[in-house]
Amino acid sequence: MKNTLKIILFLSLSAILESCSSSDDIVDNNPDPTPTTFIVPATENIVMYEINPSAFSPNQNIQGIINRLDNIKDLGINTIWIMPIYPVGEVNSFGSPYCVKNFTSVRTSLGTMDNFKLLVDKAHEKGIAVILDWVANHTAWDNPWIYDHPEWYTQNSSGQIVSPAGTNWNDVADLNFNNAEMRLAMIAAMKFWVEETDIDGFRCDAADYVPYDFWLQANTALNAIPNKDLILLAEGARSDHFAAGFQINFAWDFMGNIKNVFNFNQSNVNTLFTTNTNEYNVVPSGKKKLRFTTNHDESNQATPITVYNGKYGALAASVITIFMQGVPMLYCGQEVGVALSSNYAGTASINWSSNSDMLLAYQKMLAFYNASTTARTGTLTNLSSADVAAFQKSGNEAVLVVVNVRSTSKTYTVPTTQQGIWTNALTNETITLSNNISLSPYQYLILKR
Repeated sequence: MKNTLKIILFLSLSAILESCSSSDDIVDNNPDPTPTTFIVPATENIVMYEINPSAFSPNQNIQGIINRLDNIKDLGINTIWIMPIYPVGEVNSFGSPYCVKNFTSVRTSLGTMDNFKLLVDKAHEKGIAVILDWVANHTAWDNPWIYDHPEWYTQNSSGQIVSPAGTNWNDVADLNFNNAEMRLAMIAAMKFWVEETDIDGFRCDAADYVPYDFWLQANTALNAIPNKDLILLAEGARSDHFAAGFQINFAWDFMGNIKNVFNFNQSNVNTLFTTNTNEYNVVPSGKKKLRFTTNHDESNQATPITVYNGKYGALAASVITIFMQGVPMLYCGQEVGVALSSNYAGTASINWSSNSDMLLAYQKMLAFYNASTTARTGTLTNLSSADVAAFQKSGNEAVLVVVNVRSTSKTYTVPTTQQGIWTNALTNETITLSNNISLSPYQYLILKR
């Protein structure tokens, strides 16, 4: 990733006032009077946060995200992934934001293009990168491309446009990547957002459904934009995503494995390390897997509070996921223990005042993660037992993570080389490890020395 600096121009107070149009709006009466410099975080330093605009704030709009940027920064986040903000199709639609009616517009219910540009500017001022969700595989049935260029879509033997094969995604029409003109139009639309709004990249939806050579073509064109550093994340697990220019793709196997470990006592913790090794066997140097315990699809079915057997189980699973190896990602509301699943089209906003202790726990663990090069990039050594995930990261310091993944107390036998004096990385208390340590249900320790 290049390290080109981007100058974020100061916006006048009058422009801010003009962009604020709802009761959810908060006017910034103390704007930064000088330009600031923003550098996109290097891949190994990214801490990502997925935002569902339709659930994130009471008014379900872009200004609601702007209003909480300080909270996002305080959590320890340096990159936000925003779910699709484009107009949603109405034909055959159930309201999914992944049913895109227009690739270069902002959904009216969320605000205007100027609102979105203000969000990007304000995020950059606070040191936060912004990536947009991009839906390359398909469009809504009432996207203008269908009427103007039906040849840009996959058709059956009768000449009818079809939904993506092998799915139940009947609300969308499958795009034909054999059509060169469609490819160029798609790339032009992606470049529009980078050049016109100064975003820092894309999370590319359903990337496994899109041909490798298109991603190579698109990512090459995007990376050629002058004076831009881009974060390119593939929602997929294909190893060729990295050769196509993506720095990160999804750790689906790891997420499935950690759910099993926390829900089935017979699932040995060491399987997490086998999965970790298998995932990274095909990841080139400098590239990463995105690690998470939930996202919008998962929380649409059940949130971490349910999946990981309560607040403490959810935190324990996050500790493993954040510190083992990869780019950590949280889904909005996860940090305050959202309990109820909801349609990601958005029906209710998050109660940010709930579970303040859980929020503090996430803030502390991410503060240490961001402060420790070893925690992010150190060499991993597995020290686990069947019921306790334990591993050391080695670098300019030693970081030891110990997590009881069970709902009952467990005793962990400490290896000889890890015995001795440590510092609790979250409290700065001194801890001496001897032969054995007793761990209460879902207890975790993050130590350094």
